[in-house]
Amino acid sequence: MSAGKSIRLFLADGSPGGLLTAEIMNWTGHVIAAPRSDLGELLKRPEATRTGVYLLLGDDPDGTGSNAAYIGEADDVSKRLYLHSRPAEQGGKDFWDRVVVLTSKDANLTKAHVRYLESRFITLATHAGRAKLVNGTSPDPVALPEADVSDMEYYIEQARIVLPVLGINLLRTTERKPVASVASNAPEPGTSTMFTMELKREGIIASANLVDGEFTVLEGSGARREWVGVPVHNYTVLRDKLEQDGTLNPSADGRTMRFARDYAFTSPSAAAAVVAGRSANGRKEWLAQGSRLTYGEWENQNIDAAVATATSSVTDTLETS
Repeated sequence: MSAGKSIRLFLADGSPGGLLTAEIMNWTGHVIAAPRSDLGELLKRPEATRTGVYLLLGDDPDGTGSNAAYIGEADDVSKRLYLHSRPAEQGGKDFWDRVVVLTSKDANLTKAHVRYLESRFITLATHAGRAKLVNGTSPDPVALPEADVSDMEYYIEQARIVLPVLGINLLRTTERKPVASVASNAPEPGTSTMFTMELKREGIIASANLVDGEFTVLEGSGARREWVGVPVHNYTVLRDKLEQDGTLNPSADGRTMRFARDYAFTSPSAAAAVVAGRSANGRKEWLAQGSRLTYGEWENQNIDAAVATATSSVTDTLETS
């Protein structure tokens, strides 16, 4: 079993939507996140004046319904954020409405360190494809001593753990993980469970995996050529977005669509609707590979197993008391 992580969150003003800090036990990194409306309060904090990396997050300025992000670094992050807060005509950036600053509690990050982190973050964000990067350039990683590279890669590993806890999936990739046996109830952390969905008349097969709580349809999966369901539907907007950003492309024969990359959906039903081109119950449409259980049956199997284990434990305790 993977080791757990203890993440400490502090709501600076007591509000869940305000400025907050995040730390992981035994990690020297420090994270501050705040809405743009609280930038003034963030700039007052001593951590903001340290050497670090920052993320500007908001909606895609091109209006495709996607997210946008800018990744930067600075010796004094507060000065750089002040410049970015100015109107666009004065050299600032208008798109962002949230900022995240990653520094170090022991102030040991150097300019070379954060330039390395900036480059690696841009590479990871590009690979993840969760947001449109508005960075004008993609700098190459700075050459660091071997020990420093190891330290920075560890820093990145921890940042990729804490950021999703804050609802920031910018660096969260949909990497293929080892597949867990469906027969073994809940998969071990870091493994995935595979599911398939088939539209037999159209000859469409889609594959997906569930890992780290995300339901991801895999590259190469098929989908219906056009939306055939109710014209006004929440998922039609999502489907249009995926076609516009190139996630869904026409197949070679033009009869179906194909996923050009892995895509993480918010639910199995959202994934099923995009594949089927209509409203669909993902709990019934997706089948677990190796068992043919529906997604819902697979979930209930895990729940039933947990209840059986708990009941058995209570029974054993009563018998021995």
